[in-house]
Amino acid sequence: MADREILKHHAQLFDSMASTLGHDLQEVAIQGKLSIDQITDAVLSCTQCSNPEHCSGWLASRERALQTPEYCRNRDLLGRLQP
Repeated sequence: MADREILKHHAQLFDSMASTLGHDLQEVAIQGKLSIDQITDAVLSCTQCSNPEHCSGWLASRERALQTPEYCRNRDLLGRLQP
């Protein structure tokens, strides 16, 4: 997969993970809860995941979740957004 495609795929995974937790990343950024740089870093962190296919399956199997799976490289970052 080309670098651009990898980034797009992981950006979609990160956005889907945030949405599954009830967060709209655009709104989160507007509210100042996460900066664009933090979102960019989170996507780059996601690209280092050893099993993005499992993540895709996990996301496809649910509409909502209270937390990310334990293996999520952005677990702490997304956890800080929880009320």
